[in-house]
Formats: sequence, C-alpha cells, structure tokens
Amino acid sequence: MKNIYPFKSKVCHAQRRQLMQQESRLFWLTGLSGSGKSSLALRLEHYLFQQGYKVYLLDGDNVRNGLCRDLSFTETDRKENMRRVAEVANLMLDAGLVVICAFISPYAAERELVRQIVGQERFSEVYVSCPLQVCELRDTKGLYAKARAGKVQNFTGISAPYEAPSAPDLILATDNESIEASLQKLISFAAPQLQLQPPMRVAAGE
Repeated sequence: MKNIYPFKSKVCHAQRRQLMQQESRLFWLTGLSGSGKSSLALRLEHYLFQQGYKVYLLDGDNVRNGLCRDLSFTETDRKENMRRVAEVANLMLDAGLVVICAFISPYAAERELVRQIVGQERFSEVYVSCPLQVCELRDTKGLYAKARAGKVQNFTGISAPYEAPSAPDLILATDNESIEASLQKLISFAAPQLQLQPPMRVAAGE
C-alpha cells in the first residue's frame, strides 16, 4: 500500500522469548457450532495459565461482538473475519504469547490464510470433529433450529458448507469421548510444542 512504511522493532523474537520464558504458538480449533471448540479452548487456556504461561483466547462470538461487528456471515465477510483474527493473533504471537483460537472457520482457504499470516512454524490446526446431528442435539442457543426454520441465513452445516480439514495436526472426536478425555489429548498435544512436562490428569472443569 502507498505511503505505509512498517517499522522493525529493536526487540527481537529471541529477546521476547527469553523475557516471557515460553514459546509463542497458535492453536487453532475448528469445527461445527456445538462441536465443543469453545469449551475445550476455555479449559486449555485455564490450564496453561495455571502452569504459568502467558496465554490468551480469541473466540468467535467475542470477536464478532467487537473487532468484527461490522461483518456479516457471507462468504466474503467470513474470509475478512478470519483475516482480521489472523492479524491480531500474529501480533500476539510476536509479543510472545501463546494464542488459542476457537472459530468455526468453515473454509479450508481461510485456515490456510491464517497459516500463511502467522507462519507454519507457529500454527497448529486442531479439528474438533462432531457429526452435525450430535451438534444439533447439543444446541443450547437454539441456532440450528432457527437455521432449519430459515430464520438464520448462511449457517454453517445447514445453509452454508463446512470443509473439514484434510490433514489437521490433531483430531478430537468429541462425540465419542468426554470433554475431559479430549482435553487430556489436547494438553498432551500442546505440551511438547510449549516445552511443558507431560501433564497430570486434570478435571474437565479445571
């Protein structure tokens, strides 16, 4: 863009890492509404925080309520939503944080864009897998019913597609296991990337 001249900080990544005493990493949780993304992301954030990590969670509903409140759910706006989230996450990673993102992010191209923005070496894709019919049964907000009735447009799984990851770094089948079991797998997956010791078992509510 014309007349824009990004500056380079005098504080390098290695210096931030030394100060923060942690590796910066993005854990991107994708899946249908009701699959358990937010529940797992909240618990992972809490666990890492208890271990002393500087961690922050970006969740779809929260972002839509502020940063992206001007966007709709058309394919074009969904892509812009993901671009903005990726740029924010990238700034947080540069600051040395561990970042957790819980977004439906239905399109493979969106998720690839996130990967490109933050860098492959800092990105982990976690597919929270759950059949549509199970997600509908879990729907405490009544969104699926509204979508079925035509009251909510462009709703993923009903009137808009979901492209499941073809090669995610981790798959959590939340219809076949408890949230505690999925959380343990998620922590065990994250641990070596953050140089954590193998985790003790934690209760789902912790």
